[in-house]
Amino acid sequence: MTTTIDNEQKTLNVPNLRFPEFEGEWEKCKVSELLDFYSTNSLSWDKLEYGTNAIQNLHYGLIHVGLPTMVDLDNDKLPNIVSGNTPKNYELCQEGDIAFADASEDTNEVAKAVEFYNLNGKDVICGLHTIHGRDNQHKTIVGYKGYAFSSTAFHNQIRRIAQGTKIYSINNKNFSECYIGIPSKGEQKKIATLLRLIDERISTQNKIIEELKKLKVCVRRLIFRTLNCSWFLLSELEASGDICLKRGNIIPKHEHTDIFCYPVYSSSVQNGGLMGYNNTYMFNTELVTWSIDGGGNFFYRHKHKFNVTNVSGYMQLNEAKYNYRFVSEILLWQHSFMVFDYQTKAHPSVIRSIYKLPDVSLAEQELIANIFRLLDVKLQNEMTILKQYQQQKQYLLRQMFI
Repeated sequence: MTTTIDNEQKTLNVPNLRFPEFEGEWEKCKVSELLDFYSTNSLSWDKLEYGTNAIQNLHYGLIHVGLPTMVDLDNDKLPNIVSGNTPKNYELCQEGDIAFADASEDTNEVAKAVEFYNLNGKDVICGLHTIHGRDNQHKTIVGYKGYAFSSTAFHNQIRRIAQGTKIYSINNKNFSECYIGIPSKGEQKKIATLLRLIDERISTQNKIIEELKKLKVCVRRLIFRTLNCSWFLLSELEASGDICLKRGNIIPKHEHTDIFCYPVYSSSVQNGGLMGYNNTYMFNTELVTWSIDGGGNFFYRHKHKFNVTNVSGYMQLNEAKYNYRFVSEILLWQHSFMVFDYQTKAHPSVIRSIYKLPDVSLAEQELIANIFRLLDVKLQNEMTILKQYQQQKQYLLRQMFI
């Protein structure tokens, strides 16, 4: 935002996006002048446990994964310190305190922050690889700083100063090189309230998705355990020519571009096994794939152009006898009873001798498959909604702070 004064351009300290009832410039404050910093401990996970009445300890891993921006101990869980390991000297956290993760392999995650929004009367201290800060000048309200320190404007500064090659890190001295914008407390409250409501909606959406996944597991169990028919090992069906089990190819990983646009599925069970993209494709059909190195999990692949790597297997079916979605779901159900490790990998030679398919008519398979198709559509819709809320939050974190 700019204004003309005597033909000169002056840049105002205001964000690009602002509630209309507020005006005037924000204060730009060095983080080192806003926050006082306190010592933290170095307790590792083996010194922590859940479910006791001992002091709770914030491990940096929970900042990266597991905790929302605003920590509310009415809902969020922190581990307790195992008896005999309580540090001799410590500073108890207060509501409004900030904890930063001081290290990460990703520059976007260095200095990732959480704010203690509601401690619910619990004693909490900050632990391994965290930086504990407090606004003793009371320039900010409880609930504002966590978002300000999650903003794009702040993390752009951190990326410039984070040190390291494979592991990037910061310390509290680095905060003398960073600043955040501080508006009036009324504007802080309005910003914090909006972002917290979005966080609550994201949390609700995640719960909806998890419940749908549980529902799908229950539907599998209810349907497949009641099938009253003959079952045949995959090896028998392979011998009769009704199925074919193979491994994928060695395929390099590329980021998505206009040229490298065909998905490559590998052994991971995360993100549907998506590893990257390639400029050619192996399949343009329905398929069942499974993870050889990643624990044997099965995936239904709808018809599209894609690749499968050598650490994944794929199953081709006689479509006159078998429905791909039905087969993938019944294999997933059986997989829930299996245990694979890195010594017993899910090679085709292994799975053909332990998995079975039922002798069910194709018409019945298609009816059952349609139930799972509808559940998948519902799940995909809810995941799209979640992504939209997450994108909305990221947009606001880019636009509402300086």
